[in-house]
Amino acid sequence: MFRTCVTTGFLIAVMLAAAVGNVLRAEDRHSGYYYPEPGSREVYDARAQTLPGVGRAQRIGFVTGITNEKLKSPYPPEAAIFAKGEQAEKLIIVALQDERIDTLFRARAIFANLTASARVLPVFQEFGVQDWFTFFDLAKMLGFKQITISNGREFSHQVIIN
Repeated sequence: MFRTCVTTGFLIAVMLAAAVGNVLRAEDRHSGYYYPEPGSREVYDARAQTLPGVGRAQRIGFVTGITNEKLKSPYPPEAAIFAKGEQAEKLIIVALQDERIDTLFRARAIFANLTASARVLPVFQEFGVQDWFTFFDLAKMLGFKQITISNGREFSHQVIIN
């Protein structure tokens, strides 16, 4: 009797784990298309709030602005940056060259550079948060809920913005 209960409990636990795994994979339909399944994830509790009136169009405009600035450089862009999701709430950064963004440390260095760029934006200056907010806070202000960074080969890291 005890063995049957343990076996049944184990089977239920395995089925639940498989179901939860399938739900998580279903929520990230971009995994396996734009980047490999993230090997690591973190949650960032933003200090900022989403700005009123910010929606899909503003997130797409933000990504378009970054892309256009990168294309003005005399050097080829190192990464593609784009927004996906029904409301363009998922920011994706994928390296366009080998040996770029291939470790968690390099991904965090990219985010540090993006933070430095964000801190000179008028919105950070206006609110007086230029030495406090990060790129992730800017993402929250724009309504992004997830940022995935990848080398486009085997490395991906995902940041969930709360």
